[in-house]
Amino acid sequence: MDRGRMSRAPSSRLSELPMRVADSNRMSMVYTTPQSKQPSFGKLNIPKPQSVTSERRTSFFGARTSGAGLPRNSTLGGFGGAEKIKDVRPLHDKAFVQQCVRQLCEFLSENGFPGSVSTKMLQSPSSKEFFKMFEFIYSQLDPTFQMPTSKVEEEVPRILKDLGYPFALSKSSMYSVGAPHTWPQVLGSLIWLIDTVKVYWCMSKQELLFSDFSEDNINIEEGAEYNKLFLDYTAETYGKFMQGADTFEDEDDTYLSKLKKLYNVDEALLASMEEKHRILSDEVERLEKESQTDRLMTKRMEKVKLQTDLKKLQSYRSSLESFKADLESKASELNEELEATGHHLESLKQEQDRLQHLLQNQKFTPADVERINREKRELQQTISSLTKPLEEAEQHMWNEEIALAKVKEKAELKLVEYHKLARKLKLIPVSAKNACGNDFEIRTTSEFGPSTMVQYKAQIQKLISNVEEENSRLAMMKLSLDESIEQVNSNFLDKSNDLKQLREQIRRLDERLEHDMQELAREEQKWAAEVESVENHQKLLEKKVNHGYDDAVQQLKAAQQQYHLVLQETNEERRTVANNLASIFTTAANHLAIAEKFLEDLHSRVQRVCSKAIEEDEAALQKLREMMKTFISKANSL
Repeated sequence: MDRGRMSRAPSSRLSELPMRVADSNRMSMVYTTPQSKQPSFGKLNIPKPQSVTSERRTSFFGARTSGAGLPRNSTLGGFGGAEKIKDVRPLHDKAFVQQCVRQLCEFLSENGFPGSVSTKMLQSPSSKEFFKMFEFIYSQLDPTFQMPTSKVEEEVPRILKDLGYPFALSKSSMYSVGAPHTWPQVLGSLIWLIDTVKVYWCMSKQELLFSDFSEDNINIEEGAEYNKLFLDYTAETYGKFMQGADTFEDEDDTYLSKLKKLYNVDEALLASMEEKHRILSDEVERLEKESQTDRLMTKRMEKVKLQTDLKKLQSYRSSLESFKADLESKASELNEELEATGHHLESLKQEQDRLQHLLQNQKFTPADVERINREKRELQQTISSLTKPLEEAEQHMWNEEIALAKVKEKAELKLVEYHKLARKLKLIPVSAKNACGNDFEIRTTSEFGPSTMVQYKAQIQKLISNVEEENSRLAMMKLSLDESIEQVNSNFLDKSNDLKQLREQIRRLDERLEHDMQELAREEQKWAAEVESVENHQKLLEKKVNHGYDDAVQQLKAAQQQYHLVLQETNEERRTVANNLASIFTTAANHLAIAEKFLEDLHSRVQRVCSKAIEEDEAALQKLREMMKTFISKANSL
């Protein structure tokens, strides 16, 4: 439902998240009756949301709790205070982050993201890739948006802040988007922006729900029945709001169904008007594109293209004819070859009949039969003697394959344990912390052979040499540290001697301190005598102060009487100013009503002019189509 069409003030809330703050600019869709407004054409108008950072304003009716089930305090309290919003999304949970990555990947893939996108790339994207994704997603809200070339790191947080994103993104996080401590928060902002785009799409698809109710564009005024529905809806939603609810989808659906019933909404008419609006929008967009280009030049370019296509078709036709001639020549050659093959087949059949006749008339002697049987038995014995070794060889091969499979299974288990341990030690992949650029991963291949073993041995030998170099470096470091320790020990002995000298000096200072304390005790006795004299002087001063206090009290009473007189005069002036402000506000309200009526009249006149312009453009378009048909027919005749 397009809330811009359901309320007098457009909603600045585009997020799908639960609303935790009462938005002063947001008016519910139930504040107005359905109005007959024509769909607007042109640039997408997205209202600028209120700036909402990590602080949010509390409700006008007092502080509210964050729990959904706790009742709200309806006592009027101070408004304008701020409380911190805590991000309750588990952005540091790997499963939640992977789910967000999949959701982002699906959205970009389904909506035609120009670059290559994959879940692997979204695990730690660069700042350049993030800005491309942000520009693509935000362009779904504002198609005219283009990412600035300078100060991009400041522009992205500002746009999110203007859209109402409730959590702050620092400027420094834009420089290292793919860092492990930064990417979850940035990913959360992209998911929030995707939810905002989906809400905007949903609102755009249903923007004609209460746009037009008849072909005559009859305005429906608010009446007693509408006021009763509105008050019932307000009372019900406010009661649930005081119980802790933030969304009122069921109440909204019920209220909309009652409004449809009250104003006799025709769903079929709405669907037809929406289709008409879509067609007109496409036509206007096409006409705007055509108006920006030279039509004659466009037609000339189309003519050149058509002539080029005609030449290509003619060349293709000539190539087809030559190909047809080649096929016919090949077909004739195949027919001749087929005839020759038929004659050869007849001669072979005659030869076969002759040999068959000789075979039937041939007679074997008993010696030939005995010799054939003897050769048959010898061949059978040879086959039986060879079958047993063959079976034994096959059984041995089967046992060897089973043993090899077991060895491979054990090797794979060891390899899995090795990879698990290497991941714990951060040795794989190559970009791991402790890998130092070495590939410690062992890959299993079906063509594992001596060359692979030689490769792994060379890699292991290289690692051993590196470890030995590191070991020698550490040994040299240990020797230098031992020398440093010896030097520190010698310094320690020197400092111990210095400490003994300092202790001797401290003892001398203690003796001197004791002597000074005795002198201070004598001075304290002198100070006690001076304090006694000062107390006597204080008592004398207190007597004089009490006398002056009585005079001040009398002056205060006179000032209070004067204050009451001035306060009474101020209250009179305040009432006069309030009456003047009330008259001014009444005059301003009347002026706004007159201005609103004038704007409605202006809108209707502009709409009539727009419809007339569309009709003229349609007539011009029809003429262009006829010219195009004539041009095409002439081009075909050429």
